[in-house]
Amino acid sequence: MAIEIKPTRSELIKLKRQIKLAQSGYSLLKKKRDGLILEFFDILKKAKTLRGELVEQYKFALGKINIARTVEGDLKIKSVAMAIKQTPEVILKTKNIMGVKVPKIESSELEKNFLDRGYGAYNSAAIDETAHAYEKLVEKVLLAAEVETSMRKLLKEIEKTKRRVNALEFEVIPKMQKLSAFITLRLEEMERENIFRMKRLKVSS
Repeated sequence: MAIEIKPTRSELIKLKRQIKLAQSGYSLLKKKRDGLILEFFDILKKAKTLRGELVEQYKFALGKINIARTVEGDLKIKSVAMAIKQTPEVILKTKNIMGVKVPKIESSELEKNFLDRGYGAYNSAAIDETAHAYEKLVEKVLLAAEVETSMRKLLKEIEKTKRRVNALEFEVIPKMQKLSAFITLRLEEMERENIFRMKRLKVSS
């Protein structure tokens, strides 16, 4: 024998509150998703520009070191490289983009004058130009690392948010609305049955 479950008015009110809350969450998540997509495309534009600049700077630095090798020789270049005492300090921090933590890379001053490089003042212009070109290249590499990692983190969050939006839109909210409609209909039937019963009791008395 099947047991009939009779829904109550309070259950319906509670369910309607849950639907309203789910719809509010859906609206907020949609705004977050759209905002993240805008941020992603903004960073993507920067990344494309930066990639081009990085390739150009790498070619430029490569050209400079080839000139220095021709002028000074490989042994001199290695000797100068080993004489450098200070290495740049890289500090990894984070910044917040719409609730997503992305990296922010900070470093000590990468571009130096020839006296601060540590290999002495008596070197050719070719070595100084090479050192300066590679300092600029390292700056670009750090910036590229920051931007590329930010892109990956944003993309991951966009995918996660899209899944949640779709789940609410196509599964959670429709199921809750269907259940709400069923409970409303069942309560109306129960009310009609009660009215009919009361009328019969009145007639029989």
